[in-house]
Amino acid sequence: MSDHSAGGHGHHSHRAPRVEFYAYFAVIFLAVIPFALVAWILQTITERRLPVHGPLARAWREAGSITPNIFRP
Repeated sequence: MSDHSAGGHGHHSHRAPRVEFYAYFAVIFLAVIPFALVAWILQTITERRLPVHGPLARAWREAGSITPNIFRP
């Protein structure tokens, strides 16, 4: 049995998101909206049907995947 109490390797504490995180998220979200809109329009044209998620949902998802990478050590 190994001792996991020393050093804390592999153990990440969960911190409450800070204002800085939300500020970066908002900026990235606003920057990604035009690209998400273009991608949504192209997908609608090529598939000839409306995608399940709209351009804002796509932008939200992209901002949600980009922003944590900025704060990763």
